[in-house]
Amino acid sequence: MFSKKQETRKIDREQRELIEYAQYRVKQKKNLFRHFVVFLAGAVLLIILNKFLDFGSDFRPGQVDWFVWAILIWFFLFLIHFLNVFLLGSFMNKKWEHDQIDKLVNKQKAKIAKLQEQVDREHPLPKQNTFISRPDKPLNS
Repeated sequence: MFSKKQETRKIDREQRELIEYAQYRVKQKKNLFRHFVVFLAGAVLLIILNKFLDFGSDFRPGQVDWFVWAILIWFFLFLIHFLNVFLLGSFMNKKWEHDQIDKLVNKQKAKIAKLQEQVDREHPLPKQNTFISRPDKPLNS
């Protein structure tokens, strides 16, 4: 209990990968939440700039206030971020990558085995003789 020697735990490769992936996903979700908060604050700021401070009130592309376009574009970027985190992040994750790598490796192994069979069939190795000469004994004895 009071020993200075601490027991070290060894984490195997799979556990480490799971921990790293979980940390990565938490970081992604945290950044998405930050993006959402900044988006809301920015949208409110743009509305205040236009409506209350009269900034750019004469600029109306398409007969719509400029801040509406800015908020729509920002919302579109946030939507892309959201889809990347929740849809693509869960669809094309580490497990998916490992599965794809395993599929490709298995295909390559199958091709190599097929080529090896073809080589063995077309160029068989010579059969070995049952007679083995021993260097320590002469052949004629």
